[in-house]
Amino acid sequence: MWPNLRIGVDVGGTNTDGVILDPSRSSEENRGILAWHKARTTGNPSEGINSTITAMFSKGYINPAHVASVTIGTTHFINAVVEMDHARLAKVAVIRLCGPFSKGVDPGIDWPAKLRNLICAYHCRVSGGVEVDGSPIADVEEEEIKKQCQIIKTKGIKSIVINGVFSPVDMVAQQEEHAAKVVRGLYPDADIVMSKDVANLGFLERENAAILNASILPFARRTIRSFQQAIVQLGLRCPVFLTQNDGTILLASAAARLPIRTFSSGPTNSMRGAAFLTQNKLKEAIMVVDIGGTTTDVGLLLANGFPRQAAAFSEVAGVRTNFSYPDVKNSVGYNIQERALVFGGSVPTTTDYTVLGYPEVNIGDRKLVIGLELESGILEFQAKVAEMLENIIDTMKTSASDIPVLLVGGGAVIAPGALKGASKVIKPEWAGVANAIGAATARVSGIIDTIENTEGKTTAQILDEISDRATERAVANGALRETVQIVEMDSIPLQYIANKSRFIVKAIGNFDFSKTSITTETIVKENVEDEMKEFSRVEKPELNHYVSSDKAPDIKRLDVATYKPKVVNREWIISEIDLDWITIGCYILGTGGGGSPYSHMLRLREIMRRGGVVRVISPDDLKDSDLVACGGGKGSPTVTIEKLPGDEMMESQNELYEYMKVKPNAVIALEIGGGNGLQGMILGASTNMDLPTVDGDWMGRAYPVAWQTTPVVFQKEPAFLPSTICDGNGHTMLVTKAKNELMVERTFRAALSQLGSYVACAKGPVTGANTKKWVVEHTISLSWRIGRAVALSRSINDIDNVAEAIIGEVGGADSAKVLFRGKIVGVDRFLKLGHVYGEVIIEALTETDGQKETLKVPFKNENILAVKVEASGTETLLASVPDLICVIDSQNGEAIGTPEYRYGLLVFVLGIVASERWTSTPRGIEIGGPQGFGMDEKYIPLGTFKKPRSVIDEYVS
Repeated sequence: MWPNLRIGVDVGGTNTDGVILDPSRSSEENRGILAWHKARTTGNPSEGINSTITAMFSKGYINPAHVASVTIGTTHFINAVVEMDHARLAKVAVIRLCGPFSKGVDPGIDWPAKLRNLICAYHCRVSGGVEVDGSPIADVEEEEIKKQCQIIKTKGIKSIVINGVFSPVDMVAQQEEHAAKVVRGLYPDADIVMSKDVANLGFLERENAAILNASILPFARRTIRSFQQAIVQLGLRCPVFLTQNDGTILLASAAARLPIRTFSSGPTNSMRGAAFLTQNKLKEAIMVVDIGGTTTDVGLLLANGFPRQAAAFSEVAGVRTNFSYPDVKNSVGYNIQERALVFGGSVPTTTDYTVLGYPEVNIGDRKLVIGLELESGILEFQAKVAEMLENIIDTMKTSASDIPVLLVGGGAVIAPGALKGASKVIKPEWAGVANAIGAATARVSGIIDTIENTEGKTTAQILDEISDRATERAVANGALRETVQIVEMDSIPLQYIANKSRFIVKAIGNFDFSKTSITTETIVKENVEDEMKEFSRVEKPELNHYVSSDKAPDIKRLDVATYKPKVVNREWIISEIDLDWITIGCYILGTGGGGSPYSHMLRLREIMRRGGVVRVISPDDLKDSDLVACGGGKGSPTVTIEKLPGDEMMESQNELYEYMKVKPNAVIALEIGGGNGLQGMILGASTNMDLPTVDGDWMGRAYPVAWQTTPVVFQKEPAFLPSTICDGNGHTMLVTKAKNELMVERTFRAALSQLGSYVACAKGPVTGANTKKWVVEHTISLSWRIGRAVALSRSINDIDNVAEAIIGEVGGADSAKVLFRGKIVGVDRFLKLGHVYGEVIIEALTETDGQKETLKVPFKNENILAVKVEASGTETLLASVPDLICVIDSQNGEAIGTPEYRYGLLVFVLGIVASERWTSTPRGIEIGGPQGFGMDEKYIPLGTFKKPRSVIDEYVS
């Protein structure tokens, strides 16, 4: 008999579950399940795996020779990171191939200090990196690599990450591969992780994931080798797999190189098991609730049988990453075995009520809860369980419609048979071991995430080509070719980059067992015990590389309501707390555009932690003769997530003022919205231009083009000449004469594609007198107040009312209003003249007369209109530019940028009245209103503008 049985084992925090099934019998009533077993998780996972499989062999009278594979799901690797266990985490060195870029944003800069000091031991920046189109920023210099490799080797660091700018699209130069070959030649004992093997676009997030992966490698090898040995000891001659975060599998030898891909496989296994138990008969999305002994996880199983993946970024132990990760909400039972009464603890827990109310549940010692006062509260407990499940299900739904809910996990019995928002509640047989079933039935994937030239080809043609590449990758990963199918496709146009789009395609197939056996699968090398002992001999990390670790305030313990900013002699000295709130506010004021301010915040925070001082002044305090500098970034947000800034912002200012032979007295942000909202303070910092930053900007929001500024409203002649752009890689462009600011903008935009699609821009200075006439006043103060409102709502667990809190800070009900609440149910994007146009559709959470209203928000980088569509089809314009239309995440109060719009996000849409600098003249409406975007709608003010309150005026000492 050809081996055809599959074993799945899931090692959870409380239980180790196992199942043996015959896939050829999956349509039978028993789903082909021949045996299953549930046992307490042991300290040594290999022992638990061994005993679980042995027990199943006995129950099902299984012949080991008939087993085709063993697939294991484990939380051991992520637990090592979460627990910050130095015995399981290696120290890591990072080599960045970045040329002149990524200065001031060191590896691990945004990590929890303890974890950073435990892992991040050394880093360096060397020549290398490519542009978004694959052309080199700089070539790799082998001598540089060799020099740094020798330093790393001397320090005794054996885990090395190589991270190159835009490495995921580097198909020609293959710089990471080149650098890895050089390192391997000099340091053959080192573990080398290329970032492109770990994650996709997003320089910092990919680097974070690669560092975690490198740190866990020795422990992963030891653990996976113990898994393999356990299988051999059982007499099994089959390959061993580990489950990945996306519901697919890796050979054990591959998982030993990329253990980070298994970090969240537990919830994924449960969802894949749920798909198997329903035989995918429900041809729609299913909400899966996995009620385990330690946690309850809720995820959305898509119609394709795989879990919905999280948005662009996920956090692992406080570290921001961008590798594939399931979108799961969970509740954690902390120290459940120590605290629960059934385990001899002293605190009544959910586990105790479950054991008491459901005799069939075998957890702990039931006698310890019988006869206690808990019995009178069982009904209340059951109602509370229902309420909690309904709330978390509602947050995960992608529309207001009821959705099937499938309950799995050992604790599924505690859930009621009906739940609000559920079209049906399903508790399938074998639900208690769904996670092990998911492991046993997992498949193989191949993913292509690339940027392609769209000139001369349709999107459909390119997707077909990339689908073929994804199929080949799945086959290379072990899939049986005839079973491979494409399950996900997406295309995203790139702003300001001619004929370029990002394409993401995922292929899935069954594993080809004819190719692999225990004799061909690599057994992980044996010297791992010696490697683990060497950790204690590695030098401690050089803390001067990570100044952040010592100077971070404890924001979690901050009393938001009583905090006061520092204002001395009418100068506001920015603190980290101020910066945190300003950053939140800037992205909200970006109205969907401007790019995320996150990386800029990190850079400015590091400047401050290294002693830099940031001062903000009121525009009212400017002298008429003062010169006010201005700077900001120009180009594609896609580039800014990879090519982190170098010195280009300061270079552009230096070039400009060297040409002009004058010195400015202050600096102002070009726009307060998005990442540029922080650029004024970065430039003004004492370590850069050492100038006060004006509390204001030239837009009061974000706009897609630089001529949509208030100086252009009030002066037809060019207001910002001369102007300079620098790409940070040795190229500068200076415009000294033009008919108007529109021509300056067109000139700079034409150069963008040749300069890496992102540049720093220095605008010519404006006098203090004109600044006071033209500035949108107190917008840094406004950002601060918006951010504080969000922080306060979080601190008092009142995020449901965050919209009202923001409205209170921007002028009250006459100046702002909630335009809509709902979920994103549709997003359409296309590229036109370098800008990403599109429309997001938001569906109401509640019905009106039995039907649901929707809101349409067209955008051109930023949101332009808000149009309510009633069930009858009648459309009503609720708001338009220049008023601000902000789409905000209802679950945390953070802004959602237009590139981040995706199906299922729960949002509210806030309208804020624009500054009178835009609305007081017909020219302001013409430039900043619908007409400025080529639309015919007439601007109707949302309300009455109220000038933001100055932080300086309120808190001056």
